[in-house]
Amino acid sequence: MQLDIDFVRDQFPAFAEPVLRGQAFFENAGGSYTCKQVIDRLFRFYHERKVQPYGYFEASKLAGNEMDEARRGLAAVMGVDTDEVSFGPSTTQNVYVLAHAASEWLTRGDTIIVTNQDHEANSGAWRRLADRGITVREWSLDPQTGQLNLSDLQNMLDDTVKLVCFPHCSNVIGDINPVAEIAQIAHDAGAFVVVDGVSYAPHGLPDVDALGADVYMFSAYKTYGPHQGIMVIRREFGMTLPNQGHYFNGDALYKRFTPAGPDHAQVAASAGMVDYLTALYAHHFGPDPKPLRAQAHAVHDMCRDYEALLLQPLLTQLANTNKARLLGPANAEHRAPTVALDVGGRAKEVSQSLASHGIMAGASDFYAVRPLAAMGVPEGQDVLRLSFVHYTRKSEIDHVLNVLNDIL
Repeated sequence: MQLDIDFVRDQFPAFAEPVLRGQAFFENAGGSYTCKQVIDRLFRFYHERKVQPYGYFEASKLAGNEMDEARRGLAAVMGVDTDEVSFGPSTTQNVYVLAHAASEWLTRGDTIIVTNQDHEANSGAWRRLADRGITVREWSLDPQTGQLNLSDLQNMLDDTVKLVCFPHCSNVIGDINPVAEIAQIAHDAGAFVVVDGVSYAPHGLPDVDALGADVYMFSAYKTYGPHQGIMVIRREFGMTLPNQGHYFNGDALYKRFTPAGPDHAQVAASAGMVDYLTALYAHHFGPDPKPLRAQAHAVHDMCRDYEALLLQPLLTQLANTNKARLLGPANAEHRAPTVALDVGGRAKEVSQSLASHGIMAGASDFYAVRPLAAMGVPEGQDVLRLSFVHYTRKSEIDHVLNVLNDIL
């Protein structure tokens, strides 16, 4: 099924805004545009339901129902139980709370494995456990390809390893890690698995049950939603860790790792992410009583196919230029459309030049200091990042290729 790009863009009010008209948005990895389904729900909540939820009066009932609808819909999409989905102010905060819980569970002599392919959010909090006597082993990327080697992980595992923490894909390298295979290897060794899905989820909400992750985290604001961190924590692991919420909420899995009260309006608005998915499905595949999980699979594959079609020409041209170094593999089939370039210290200059041609792209280390250093990018030097999603047009890819070629 071919993606109807006009229908897709009609779902995002940003494309109709005069200030953004004619601008090609290539910094989606920093935060995507928000779909109208989310905006409509957020607007309605603040206008009609901005009260304490779960009370006996009508506005309160509606508020609680909509919050439950968000959790229930996202759980169905990802193939998990409703109470295995929790919300927090950000993924960074969710990781921090989870790592603190793990610090109370782990004992001296226990080991965790982290990677240097991660965004710092899913690396720094875990590495700090070394201060508490926990052994931290680093699963290092290949400095040429940026990829993680499964045999390296297998050689690191032993009966002291309790956790393996890694990204679904890096926010600068883009290579999609084989999560299900890694999870199986870790589980066979008796370890739990924590997956940072922030850089993958915008390209298709994952089937967490099929992936086998014990924890899967992503950011709603990078996935067309409000500024919330969404964390799936499977029951076995979630009930093994010490409760981090109020003592009287200890039996509620979705409350155990959210010490502060959730942002009611943003949780409710997250149901719009599921609305958007079902709207895409209905438009492309017609009315169908298929479960949300099956609809999500179909939309995921359709969007990924479209993104790969646009991504390959970009990767091919950038891999063949001698004016910049492409970080990560040049094969779109196994890569998210997040493309970082080492332009020899010119990242900010190039980003500014692109902006003058109506191309919005980022220049930074993107909190990916460790993977950049491991791939030979000098300390303190930024890279240029071009990141897009399925609402990007082919004409925008052509435009960035032409302009970037001239600038470089």
